Amino acid sequence: MLEAHHLLREEELESLSMAGKPKLHYFNGRGRMESIRWLLAAAGVEFEEELFETREEFEKLIQGGTLMYEQVPMVEIDGMNLVETRAILRYLAAKYNLYGRNIQEQAWIDMYVEGLKDLSDMIMFFPLSLPGEKEMNLEYILERATTKFFPVYEKALRDHGQDFLVGNRLSWADIQLLEVILMAEECKPSVLTGFPLLQEFKARISYIPTIQKFLQPGSQRKPPLDESSIESVKNIFKFERGMFLKNMSTIVAEY
Repeated sequence: MLEAHHLLREEELESLSMAGKPKLHYFNGRGRMESIRWLLAAAGVEFEEELFETREEFEKLIQGGTLMYEQVPMVEIDGMNLVETRAILRYLAAKYNLYGRNIQEQAWIDMYVEGLKDLSDMIMFFPLSLPGEKEMNLEYILERATTKFFPVYEKALRDHGQDFLVGNRLSWADIQLLEVILMAEECKPSVLTGFPLLQEFKARISYIPTIQKFLQPGSQRKPPLDESSIESVKNIFKFERGMFLKNMSTIVAEY
């Protein structure tokens, strides 16, 4: 039975509220900010969003001088303007007790989340496929998910024998795994067929109250890119369709 999980005491949450909510600067869509939304939501931390919808609004943010590399995501928190997605995620994971109890657990969390990033990047860029490439790219994503990535996490859960991937409490790795599972299911609802422990994991982690709340309609979770939002992304970040999913390491733009 999954024990009740309280990441922050009431007085800690009150203190955080007094200090001001984190503010997320991004476009009105998932992209790389979505994992940051997931982490904050799972930790039970309320946050604000300042979303831009045009290239001009993005350039105004750049001109403000707060973007170290003239890239988003950016998160205002604790008097800092944090940039670079992985740096933001590690800071938040450590701040909200989602980054393990020791450096060994942190190493395991890092290994799991870095692997998940490879799969989530493929799915994230999939909507930007050329029409003639979509079927091929989808087959490639599903093949990699079911033969390379999901077997790793199925085995990890089996070998660890706990409710969570690392240690005996919720971590960044669990949150990101659930996020990527749901992304993969948007590509193919039956993608977890043959992975019974991942199916149980999905149900179990989804039932954690803060995560269950984030999964409800009306939350700050963003929907998949549709044709309208794809056009916005292309205009804001000067992206083009046809990014090759098999060569993700060549995509250097951060959005």
